Amino acid sequence: MTEEFTKEEKTLLEPYFTNLDKNVFVLKNLPQVVCGTLFSRYSRSDKPLRRLLLDDFMNKPEFEFKKIAGIKKNVKEELIAVKKAEEFYDRVLVDFGDDSVAELGGAHVGIENVSQIGAKILEDSRIGLSPLEKSTRYIYFEKKVNGEYKYLREKTIMKSEFREEYVELCDFLFQTYEELKPAMRDFIKEKFPQEEVSDRAYKSTVKAKVCDIIRVFLPASTLTNLGLYGNGRAFEYLLQKMYSHPLKEMHDIGDEMAEELRKVIPSFVKRATEDDALGKKNIDFFKNRDNELKNFSEKFFEKETPEPVGSPGVELIEYDDKAEEKVIAGLLYPFTNLSEKQIREKVKKMNSDERKDVVKKCLGKKTNRRHKAGRGFENAYYKFDLIGNYGIYRDLHRHRMLTQERQLLTTKHGYDAPVEIIKAGFEKQLGEAMEKADSLFRKMAKKMPLEAQYVVPFGYRIRWYNYLNLRELYHLTELRATQAGHPDYRKIAQQMYLKVKEVHPALVEYADVDLKNYDFERIESEKGIDKKLEEIEKKYGK
Repeated sequence: MTEEFTKEEKTLLEPYFTNLDKNVFVLKNLPQVVCGTLFSRYSRSDKPLRRLLLDDFMNKPEFEFKKIAGIKKNVKEELIAVKKAEEFYDRVLVDFGDDSVAELGGAHVGIENVSQIGAKILEDSRIGLSPLEKSTRYIYFEKKVNGEYKYLREKTIMKSEFREEYVELCDFLFQTYEELKPAMRDFIKEKFPQEEVSDRAYKSTVKAKVCDIIRVFLPASTLTNLGLYGNGRAFEYLLQKMYSHPLKEMHDIGDEMAEELRKVIPSFVKRATEDDALGKKNIDFFKNRDNELKNFSEKFFEKETPEPVGSPGVELIEYDDKAEEKVIAGLLYPFTNLSEKQIREKVKKMNSDERKDVVKKCLGKKTNRRHKAGRGFENAYYKFDLIGNYGIYRDLHRHRMLTQERQLLTTKHGYDAPVEIIKAGFEKQLGEAMEKADSLFRKMAKKMPLEAQYVVPFGYRIRWYNYLNLRELYHLTELRATQAGHPDYRKIAQQMYLKVKEVHPALVEYADVDLKNYDFERIESEKGIDKKLEEIEKKYGK
């Protein structure tokens, strides 16, 4: 399913990619500003990255691409440069003996045709890696390649007794997605007629709304594209995690990624595979750790069944009774030379009004979500047990400055039915799709529980937990509750805020969390984009 290029196009692209015919490749010879811009455009385009660079950058005269990224070295000089760089960093690593040296070099990696399950595993890292993924909100996923819908033909499944049923189900889910696309578009246009808004803004808002609704049909096997920017140390650890993972898909991507990274940052990833003694030791440890916990858990909870929970399910299961005291002490700590113990003793004697006054001094002049709370707010922690459809989880998974763990994707928690699908008269189609997926999942899960996840549609619910400090809670709830947000994850964000407000109202008094509901979410955001486009045209011309 990789992109094909003409001879002329290959000549243009070869200097900037480590290969032109594989799903995993690394960018090279491109300034950071070009890489960043290219990756940001990537998340909202249905074009593969190499085609995107060609069409949207190289072939547009106004960008003067040759001046921005002109190649000055020949191939021989390029190979020598890589070799010399490897030699230099090898020497530095020996001298310092510190893994952090690998953070001084990095790479932009494009990974195409990876499943939704695989994408989440790749994006789990909290630091060192910055992912950006093709959006299910701005791009339709019904396109075929060589007459086939784009979902993972997972090797283990395709060699199993479930091969035919797997293909049949995935095809059926994509067909239903494709068939409902024009019907839902007509329904949304009828419900929300175009008023005083540009054609571009209206069309974009309608598309986002339709994508939000029909994505419940997409199976977790749906192929996506993503970009990862990170340092060598982070990539080395990621590769070890991939090789220790029980899914074959992760091993295959790991092989391709390791091969390509060796072409640009070889010293940083040399310990990432089982070919290296330390790499093998780390991989074996990760495998053993997870297997031991899995085996114990299966026996220990053998007779337990999940409690029925609605969606979204937001349960605040842990918080600190001394949160106010800790936060206020943390806010004042940098501005005194007293010990933490002395400060806490003094704060304990404050009355409620005095404590509120300290919070006000910190956030009283806050006017938008980018006015961050101080680090003192990191002294209070909250733990939430969450349940919501897989689409919700995918969106909230992007918040990485917290502790989160998910369970396996399953059909056991039921699914969400978008109200628009019901009102438009397609509840029967939704029910049929979900029942077919549930039936095959249950059969597959008995023999291959990990691979069975690939057949589960986005509409089914998954359980996970978030353990985060108050500062991150401000950021998550304010951002994800904005009008433009998906209505499903807005409910999660709103409930998280309200749960904390019940126990610590004074600490979240200045959290600007939008609690209203909206039907046509992105229209105001698209109007804002129109204004920005007008400003750009005035400044630069069309």
